[in-house]
Amino acid sequence: MSDLRTVEEHRARVLAAVSALPVETVLLADAAGRTLAEPVHAAHDLPGVDNSSMDGFAVRFADVAGADADSPVTLRVVADLPAGTADDPPLAPGEAARIMTGAAVPADADAIVPFEDTAGGLADSLGTVTVLRAPAASGAFIRRRGGDTRAGATVLSPGERLGPFALAAAAAAGVAEVVVRRRPRVAVVSTGSELVAPGEVPGRGQTPDSNATLLAGLVAGADAEVALVDRVGDDPAGIDAVLARAADLDVVVFTGGVSAGAYEPVRLALSDRIAFEKVAMQPGKPQAFGVLDDGRLVFGLPGNPVSVAVSFEVFVRPALLALQGRTTIDRRIARLTASETWTTPPGRRQYLPAAIDLVAGTVRPATAGGSGSHLAASLARAEAFAVVPAEVSAVAVGDPLDVMLIP
Repeated sequence: MSDLRTVEEHRARVLAAVSALPVETVLLADAAGRTLAEPVHAAHDLPGVDNSSMDGFAVRFADVAGADADSPVTLRVVADLPAGTADDPPLAPGEAARIMTGAAVPADADAIVPFEDTAGGLADSLGTVTVLRAPAASGAFIRRRGGDTRAGATVLSPGERLGPFALAAAAAAGVAEVVVRRRPRVAVVSTGSELVAPGEVPGRGQTPDSNATLLAGLVAGADAEVALVDRVGDDPAGIDAVLARAADLDVVVFTGGVSAGAYEPVRLALSDRIAFEKVAMQPGKPQAFGVLDDGRLVFGLPGNPVSVAVSFEVFVRPALLALQGRTTIDRRIARLTASETWTTPPGRRQYLPAAIDLVAGTVRPATAGGSGSHLAASLARAEAFAVVPAEVSAVAVGDPLDVMLIP
């Protein structure tokens, strides 16, 4: 029997340990990227009044119903209505009001004639107006009160991310503040005595620490707060020291030090506190996860950069979103066909850094190096991860595949 856990088993164990963080009330200006904890209800009808969708003239439809170039209709202009005015001028038969887009439509008007359908347009619009083309019907070019939403209606639901569109919807509905989940506070910790800071010239056997930069960006992209970025060598004592520095955080993510080698500081320091497992995936087979006595979630990811990226997407990102109470915690999946051939590891689900063509509906390896977990520079060319089932030994041109889309 295989000693490998499935991706689903490990993911389920992670998510079972997650509880949504407490809520707080914030102003809309401070809510970008946050997750709603309570619904947003419209404070008023939207639009709040019948208003014009065109620059032109508010008219009685009966006055202009038969207007055309051969039988134009001339009306007397008795009012001028810019957007924002509270005026509601009466309109007798044969009268019109010049009106701008967004302005409230007079109660006596039931259609709008755009400037383009008049003889003089804007240039000749405050004495009389000659209508050359009748509106299609009563109600033409009028946006009705409550046509978007009604007062009290639910505009946004709990679990939604407050991106620009959602924030605009809340603002339009008259809401100034929202109740959201607190952001998870996360520590990102690279391990390994071979690591040097980016920009430092590596000596023999050394390598730049790209994982800290990678993880910090991924954590921020999951709308969590990067509260600590740290690096420790191969001494297990360094692990406890960094945990002490991260005592008030929610999540600690280690990279490296989780395999079966002689110098594995995360395993040596935490083997009695979190579980170390092998997951049937490639890259990313060695995984560690657990909950400390104080409730902090601790992830131990492999040290190779592609393994870090895949492990984050499959296990850490869903947990961070679940902490925020997010309704959707998974990336979008597209069904595409392979445009090249490649081999896959036996018995393990492959997550291949991939380039995609959404117009052609195809996917291919992002680099000629395939799925090597060490290909840090090649990650820049990846737009997605092609997900190849464990039972598939090779991908052929034309094979359909699920593809995890990433920004």
